[in-house]
Amino acid sequence: MPRRSQLIPWKVAGRVSERHLSGDDVVRETGWVFNNATGDHLTLAEFVASGDDEVPAYLEAFELRGPENLERTMLEIGSGIGRMTAAFTREFGHVVAADLDIGFLERCHETVARFGRAERLRTLEVADGRSLDLGDNSVDLAFSYITLQHCAPSDALNLAAEAVRVTRPGGSIALNFRGPSRFDVVLLPIGSVIRAAFRLPRLGEWLSQRRTITRLAWQVSRIAPEQVLGVLEGRIESIAIWTGQSAQLVPPGAVWRHFDGINSNHWWLIAAVV
Repeated sequence: MPRRSQLIPWKVAGRVSERHLSGDDVVRETGWVFNNATGDHLTLAEFVASGDDEVPAYLEAFELRGPENLERTMLEIGSGIGRMTAAFTREFGHVVAADLDIGFLERCHETVARFGRAERLRTLEVADGRSLDLGDNSVDLAFSYITLQHCAPSDALNLAAEAVRVTRPGGSIALNFRGPSRFDVVLLPIGSVIRAAFRLPRLGEWLSQRRTITRLAWQVSRIAPEQVLGVLEGRIESIAIWTGQSAQLVPPGAVWRHFDGINSNHWWLIAAVV
């Protein structure tokens, strides 16, 4: 596989996470996790607790939560080290956690073993960053949060199509994207430069421990709703575009919904698979 620049920060972070002794060490010493700082006071439990808060909130807001989920299979595209995965294993009977790097997935197993239901977990490496090694109609819900914005636009759109392919008819997709903004003219070129620096082994590993720098490196794509709906046309229905802002213009065939917990730069596609 060619070393596409948008994949390199993930691979570097995966290598760094593999070298730490535990998930607690990963949270304390790396800058790419959700905590805004590094330090000895941070714990994996606190990291997972943030996912414990968000999972039920999103599932309830999108009307995707219910006791029937214990009989269902869900796919998480972009699990990382399991911040939200642990909560998903308590909500669903079977969970497929997918990520680009095997190092993340090993940590995900550790996280779920400590804080979730490991017997319900299966992991899936997305080695090429754009396709899922799952059969058609394999899951009941495909979910992705703060992942597709880190993919090249073509990869993000391909993963959206893959999410629909692997979801059973009547199942749902809940996919999070970052939309275009006026700051992209600065953020995207800076991200490209930083990703080039990640190619240097020692420098890349040092950069992966700096949260602000890593976040800039992962600024790869901005995708508007009409782009995604164009790819998925005819394959989904009951389409809703969710944002955290006031009423938005949405493409034909979709409705707008609001949830205060959504980042002002993000939007979600919630739909049923045909």
